[in-house]
Amino acid sequence: MRVRTAFGLDIGGTGIKGGVVDLASGDLVSERVRLDTPQPATVAAVLDTAAAVVAQTGWSGPVGCAFPGVVKDGVVGSAANIDDEWLGEHLEQRLAERLNAPVRSLNDADAAGLAEMRLGAGVGRDGVVMMLTLGTGIGSALFVDGRLVPNTELGHLEVDGAVAESRASAAAREREGLSYEEWGLRLQRYFSHVEQLFSPDLFIVGGGISRKADRFLPLISVRADLVPARLRQNSGIVGAALHSVE
Repeated sequence: MRVRTAFGLDIGGTGIKGGVVDLASGDLVSERVRLDTPQPATVAAVLDTAAAVVAQTGWSGPVGCAFPGVVKDGVVGSAANIDDEWLGEHLEQRLAERLNAPVRSLNDADAAGLAEMRLGAGVGRDGVVMMLTLGTGIGSALFVDGRLVPNTELGHLEVDGAVAESRASAAAREREGLSYEEWGLRLQRYFSHVEQLFSPDLFIVGGGISRKADRFLPLISVRADLVPARLRQNSGIVGAALHSVE
């Protein structure tokens, strides 16, 4: 029988979210559980919190995990928005041991992009599609004719002498008390820079702030089509669930 549901776990710098996903629609068929990311976000603390998220849904079985950093063959290669203790850790192995279940992992923005390309705003779009997630940092996912180019991490580009996500993430807006208009100026500089480098045909903008897309997307002028993520803050969960059964 074809698998119809799977579990997606989305580990972020601020929150750890998860739920059971209908793989055909992208809808959550369980409650969406969110717990604060422990500070400091050490390996043991994050594993405990992730296990608590899964346990609250009553799920038993394979898990897909989205992680805020480079992930290659299950191993963490960067940790800008989580504790440095994660560098070099085998995420899949450690989480599988903690959950007593098989785990597949990928970068969190790549997970969000995968969900949007399969079930959201990117369905049917060929050419170059760029997913940007605005949250604790800025995540990126690059697709060329529907194929993912993994671990791009474009939030770490330097723009105007600073790391882009330090000035243009949703967290930076809150930290500095910026109006949407002030934040929009920073987003414009960032989006223009990314567009100059990659010439995408479509930008999809995700992260929790995407539910307020009407407040800031009209402030950004680019040549590419520019749309909010259709799955909004659940994109990472859905993408992780899809990845778990690939």
